Amino acid sequence: MDLGHWHYHENFPQESCYGFIYEITNLSSQRSYIGKKQIEKIIKRPPLKGKKNKRKLITESDWKTYTGSCNELNSDIETYGKENFAFTILKLCYNKWELAYYEAELQFKLGVLLSDKYYNGIINCRIGRKPKKK
Repeated sequence: MDLGHWHYHENFPQESCYGFIYEITNLSSQRSYIGKKQIEKIIKRPPLKGKKNKRKLITESDWKTYTGSCNELNSDIETYGKENFAFTILKLCYNKWELAYYEAELQFKLGVLLSDKYYNGIINCRIGRKPKKK
């Protein structure tokens, strides 16, 4: 299975996975970034002529080449090169709620806003109750 530049310690079940929590580490400074990435994206198209419902097209996102949303991190990757960074998948998530919840939980647990060890500058989350199983 092609994971791009990402490393994962187990078999990667892409077909049932919604996204993942990741850590990108600068190998020279040991500074890290904790984030989340969806594997699939939904493209909403207008309805066909004579129909009312919008069409949803599910396609693969850019996750294999993704380098995070932090400008400072991306600047360092550009300066030092991708080979000087470790891209690690920490946890697989199977729905949108899990993805948001576990990213925020890990960021708070590690204290990413309290330490200069992390690139993270914000913890952005809006999470409701856990969805009921169908």
